[in-house]
Order: sequence, then structure tokens, then C-alpha cells
Amino acid sequence: MSTTDDLKSLSEVHGSVATHKQKGWRKIFAFLGPAYLISVGYMDPGNWATDIAGGSQFGYKLIWVLLMSNLIALLLQSLSARLGIVGGVDLAQASKNRYPKWANFPLYFLAEIAIAACDLAEIIGMAIGLNLLFGLPLIWGISITVLDTLLLLFLIKHGMRTLELFIVSMVFIIGISFFVEMLIVEPVYQDVIGGLAPSALSGDALYIAIGIIGATVMPHNLYLHSSLVQTRRFDRSVQGIKEALKFNFIDTTIALNLAFLVNAAILILAAAAFYVNGYHEVAEIQDAYVLLENIFGKAAPTLFAVALIAAGQSSTITGTLAGQIIMEGHLNLRIQPWLRRLITRLIAIIPAFVTVLYFGEDALGSLLVFSQVVLSLQLGFAIIPLIHSTSDQKLMGAFAIKTPTKIFAWLCSAVIVYLNIHLVVDEVQGWLNNPELNAAVIEFAVIPLLLAALALLIYVFVHPLIVKRKEKQLRVPHGTAVKYIDSPVVPYKHIGITTDFSAKDQQIINSAIAQGGLNARYTFIHIVETAAARYHGTEVLDQETISDEENLKAYAKNLSELGYTADYQIGYGSTATAIAKIVNSSGIDMLIMGAHGHRGFKDLLFGTTVDSVRHKISIPVLIIN
Repeated sequence: MSTTDDLKSLSEVHGSVATHKQKGWRKIFAFLGPAYLISVGYMDPGNWATDIAGGSQFGYKLIWVLLMSNLIALLLQSLSARLGIVGGVDLAQASKNRYPKWANFPLYFLAEIAIAACDLAEIIGMAIGLNLLFGLPLIWGISITVLDTLLLLFLIKHGMRTLELFIVSMVFIIGISFFVEMLIVEPVYQDVIGGLAPSALSGDALYIAIGIIGATVMPHNLYLHSSLVQTRRFDRSVQGIKEALKFNFIDTTIALNLAFLVNAAILILAAAAFYVNGYHEVAEIQDAYVLLENIFGKAAPTLFAVALIAAGQSSTITGTLAGQIIMEGHLNLRIQPWLRRLITRLIAIIPAFVTVLYFGEDALGSLLVFSQVVLSLQLGFAIIPLIHSTSDQKLMGAFAIKTPTKIFAWLCSAVIVYLNIHLVVDEVQGWLNNPELNAAVIEFAVIPLLLAALALLIYVFVHPLIVKRKEKQLRVPHGTAVKYIDSPVVPYKHIGITTDFSAKDQQIINSAIAQGGLNARYTFIHIVETAAARYHGTEVLDQETISDEENLKAYAKNLSELGYTADYQIGYGSTATAIAKIVNSSGIDMLIMGAHGHRGFKDLLFGTTVDSVRHKISIPVLIIN
């Protein structure tokens, strides 16, 4: 059982919600939240499309499929939460530890594609919602979704609880919208209850049932849940872990049952509004909106669009968080969160833009279906490592899942993988039979890739059964502590001091002298950044350059009068590049810099000189705030 303290999945909010000091209902409330972020993935626009198609074609007949999907999701999400709580790792980190390097990269690549495909579905859904509600062209709706990145930055900056509150409010809007919809369409509730009884499926009913299951259990939710539970700080004793598991199971049960009710409401709405009235071929979200308006007036379609926007908005936020988790977990690569989320969004927006611009707005529905097919390919690559990891006694200790749970989990995995393979095979056959598509490309490019993915899936299942996981795993980007051996202090003989002729310079100079004393040589450095300096370099003789050089001479002279060896160098143009050039050419063995104090947007606007300089030089850098 891992208790590694420096493993920080979603490091900016890791362990940020304290639970161990709470008592009674406050303690339960402190654990509630992560599963609500997960639940929005179970009511995203991809689910809407399959639920609407199922309800319009078969009435209430497929409600039991939704219930079965929800029970499978409850099991898998509980395993994901268990992995994060007990093992202290998210699913991406667990996969990286379990499989060799050559397999880790395609697993990361497939996970990244799945994140983008999921994000694509949310973008399309939100754009359609904005179009239906405000008449906004789809291309503009897609563009607006870029702003989700800024919203997520704002929410995450204000803590995990703020983010969870926002998501819960979105879920509440969706739930209220469909509750009112039910009052408007007035379904026959006896028929609804009858739909909970399992029935035989064949033909189109089986196909849509596969789509419902494939759209319900999302791979990114498994990565996300195993990380989000680590935002809770709790007692790591056996009793504390048991308590955390119990409260997170309550959280998961409530949240996923709410998601089930929303999905069931969409299917019931489609059955009561379309199937009963003879509209059996409604599969597009836009068609559902128009028919609702024709049958029930303005209120029903307006609520429908509001719920769609809320679903798309909340799902995009959780999808981009999952993108950060898989990059950090699989690659040990931590980049700025805003950049990670922007990358995720751009990867998803580009195909949406291309589809609208070159194939027209009507093709977005087909793109939505395609995104679900892509998601189905990734699902097995998430479920199988999850079951292997939660079964591992070296990682999970006494909290490894028991044999009955393991059997049921593998059975659910087999059903999902089989149904999703069935769905993919049907889609490929449809492409081959489509005269508008190039059959040669599908036969010699798409099919070999699918076969390679299947081979990798088999390897992912078999490898942990025949190769035991090593006792110690490098699960963090930082490595492990090394034993310190007492040795002479390194003397710095030539220290560079960057200056900007402000009140901070006094503190920077004092820090430099503290490092080198009387035995070191000091070089004052200043960079002229005027437009003329950037263009003319050393040939510039403007007033700022002359003034700056006089100031540098004064610093060097003052230090020399105190018995120190000092000189100066002036650079021109790009600050970081010029400082690095002086350091590398002057034999400086330590650099003292002052932090400029920029934060947030100013860093984007003015740049971060300290970060840029340290990547261009290979000597120690002391930063003075």
C-alpha cells in the first residue's frame, strides 16, 4: 500500500480539501464532490444522441440497458476511486508503472486521442445548444468553447470546492430542466417501469444498446476519478482509508444515480414525445429540438437547449482535467495547466472546424457518432489496467479487491470490450460499403491500425498475468532521495549579478556577496531592451543605453572601493538570450537574479525571464524575490 507523499496527481489541488478534522455530517460532506465531476461525463452530448435514438425508435424498451450500464459504471468508478485512495496513484500513473516503456507510449497516445474525442463531443453539443437557444452559427459556437480554458483556470485557482460547486450547479440545471420536461410531455409511468425489465435485443435495438453502453462508460472518467479522490486529505491509517472508501462510495452512488436519472429522462422524453407520436427516426439533437417545439411549444425545446449547454460546459471542464492527468501520469511531463488545457481544446476544436467549413453544419452529427466510436476503442485500455491495479496486493495491500468483485469486474470488462469491438466492426463495414469513402485507405490504413490496437489490448491484458510488477516503482517525476555525503563547499569564483536599477538591487548585491565574499569576482549585468537596441545591438547609442552604462560603472566602482573585484557587462535585445550569452562567454559560475514579480496575465504578456534564462545556461541560479 503506497503512502508516498510526493506523488501529486493534479498537483495544484492535491490534498487541498481537509477531511480528517471534520466530524459527523460535516465529514461526509467533505468527501462529497469528486463523483459529481465524474457524473457529467455520463450525461454528455454523446449520451444524448444514443438516448434520443433509443427512445424514438423503441420507446421505453431500452431503459433497462441504461440501468445495466449505470451498474457497470458504478463498479468501475468505485474501483477507480479505490485505486486513488489506497494506492495513491491515478490510473495513468498505475498504467505507466505496470507496462514497459514501449507499451506506455501507445497507451498514452490512445488515451490522448480518447480525451480529444470526448472533448470533441462536448464542443459539438455546446455549439448545438448555443445555436438552438440563441441562433448562434455553429462555427461561432465552436470558437466560443476556447474560453472554457479561461473558466477552468479561474475555477481551479479558487480551489477544488469552487470547481465542484460549479459542476454541481450545472448538474442541477440539467436535472431541473428535465424534471420540468417530464411535467410537459407527461409520459406513461407504468410503461416506464415496464422498461426496467430486461428484454431480448436484436437488429437495430442491439446496435443502439451497444451505443448506449459505449457512450455511458467513458475512459476519461476512470483516469479522472482516481485523481480527484486524492484532493481529499485524510488519515492514512487502516481505519481512515476504510472511512474514505465508504464515503467515496456514497458519493459515487448518489452522483451516478443522478446521472442515470438524467439519461433515463432523455430516453423517456424521446419515447413520450417522438415514439408515441409516430416519429421513429429521430437521431439528431437538432431534430429533437425542432420536434419538441412543434409538439409542445417553446418551453420544452428551450429547457432542452439550456440543459445541453450545461452538459457540454461541465463535461469539457472535466475532460480537460483528465487530459492533464494522462500527460503527467504517462509521460511524467508537467507543463503549465493553462497550456495543457488549451492543447486539449485545440486538438478537439480543429476537426470540428474542418467538418463545419468543408462538409457543412449537417455533418456535425456524424462527427459526434465518430467521436463515440473512437472512445470505444480506448475503453478496454483503461478498464483492464484498472482491474489489474486494484487486484495487486503489492500496491493495494489488504484493500486489493476480493475474488467475487474481481470476477464481476472482468465479466463487465469482457462485455464492454466485446460490445465496443462489435460497434467498431459495424462502423468499419459501413465505411467499406460507403461508395463516397476510399476503400483502399480503410483496408490498408484503418484496418491495420485497428488490428494493431487489438494486439496491444491483448498484451495489456496478458502482460501483468505473466510478468510480476517490481516491488519498487518510480512513480513520480522527481526520482528518489540519495544519501548525502559530506564534502567541501563549492567556492564560487565568478558571480554574475543582474540589475534593473531599482530598490531590489541592494538585496541582490548583498546576496551575491554572501555567496562569494572577498575571494570572488563580481560582474554586474544589465540588458538594454529598447527597440533600437534590439535592432542595432552594440551600435546603439540612445540615451537609455548611455544612462544604463553609467549606472553599471557606478555599481562596479562602489564595490571595488569596498575591496571587492568587480566589473560590468551590458547586453542588448532579448533579455534572457543576452544574459545567457554574457554568462556563457564570461566564465561566470553562479548567477544572482531578481524576480520581476509578475503574476498571471503579466507572465503571458511580459514573459518569465528567470525561467527562460535557466534553460539557456548550465550554472546555479539564485533567485531573489
